Formats: sequence, structure tokens, C-alpha cells
Amino acid sequence: MDAIAFLIDFILHVDKHLEAFVATYGLWVYALLFLIVFVETGLVVMPFLPGDSLLFIVGALCGAGMMEFAPAVAVLLAAAVLGDQCNYAIGRWFGPRVFQWESSRWFNRRAFDQAHAFYERYGGITIVLARFMPFIRTFAPFVAGVAAMGRGKFSAYNVGGAALWVLGVSSAGLFFGNLAFVREHLDKIIWGLILVPGLIALFGAWRGSRKGVVVSS
Repeated sequence: MDAIAFLIDFILHVDKHLEAFVATYGLWVYALLFLIVFVETGLVVMPFLPGDSLLFIVGALCGAGMMEFAPAVAVLLAAAVLGDQCNYAIGRWFGPRVFQWESSRWFNRRAFDQAHAFYERYGGITIVLARFMPFIRTFAPFVAGVAAMGRGKFSAYNVGGAALWVLGVSSAGLFFGNLAFVREHLDKIIWGLILVPGLIALFGAWRGSRKGVVVSS
């Protein structure tokens, strides 16, 4: 319970925890940033780690002179790209083992083929947009691997999406994170970075299911 309580507190007050970590351990903060982003994007069992809020706070700390922007972005970008590649590889590894069966009461081959075709056609955009959506960004590369999206195609969208995500959100923190208004309402902004993209993702999934995009078994 103590670990869970600390994790929740870290997610909701990532700014204070990162400031304290920088003050205590200095350059080791870059290793911590790599670990958090890699685990969030690379392991489907850890989708709740802070992503958007972490990038925003890192940018703000860089703006305050507590960290260097270029090394921080390089570390975060490497973690985001490698995390998705790891998640995709896990999906590729388990996918064929599960979905090699012919159609049965437990496995709908036609549904799998339709999902595969969907990812072949729209998967690249899915990988890019998922970067800005909590939970979905953790599962998208895994599903792409299970659906056997081409490795080259996935890698291209992975790198492009990671660059947009890391540079976009951290730059926002760099330029706006130390404004007086932002500092005074940072807790609300963190909540917004967690909840708003998630609600948008849920709404999109609901609309997609009503249009028949989601294939049932």
C-alpha cells in the first residue's frame, strides 16, 4: 500500500518529486527520466505512469535552469522510441503464438484478419496520435505488433510520433512552465494533462464502436 500511495503521489506531484530528485542526485535524474518513459511506453502492465505531465515538468525545470534542455530531450526521445520498439517486439513475439490457430469457438480468424487490415491501413496515424493519449500510447505499439504491422512502417511512425510528443510537450513546459499563472495552477494543469487526453481517447473509442470499427468475436 505504501508503494501504491507513493506512486499516486508521484504522478500527481511529479514537479515536486523531480525537483527534489535533481537537488539530491543531480545528473542521475536523466537515468530516472529514461526509466519512467521507457517503462510506460515499453511495458503494457505500466500504462499509468506519468507521461505528458512528466515531459511538461521537465521542460519547466529546464526553463528554470535546473536541467539542460538538449540532453533531457535526447534522453526522453530515446526512451520513447526504444520503449515503443520493445512493446512492438513483445506484441510480435506473442501475437503469432496466439493467433496462428484457425477459426474456432475461441478464435475468430476473420476478426483477426480485419484487425490486421485496419492496422495496415491506419496504424501509422494510430501510433502517432496515441503518443498524446494516456493508456492508449502504452497499448498501441503492442497491438501493432500483434497485428503484424510492418517493422519498417511502425519504426518510421514510432520515431515521428515520439519526436512530436517529446519536443511538443517539453517545449510547452520550457516556454510556459515558469509563468506565474502556470506555477500557481500547476496541480490543475497536471490533472488536465492526465484526464483530458484520456477522456478524448475514451470518446473516440466509443464513437468508433458505434460505427462498427471495433470488430467483435
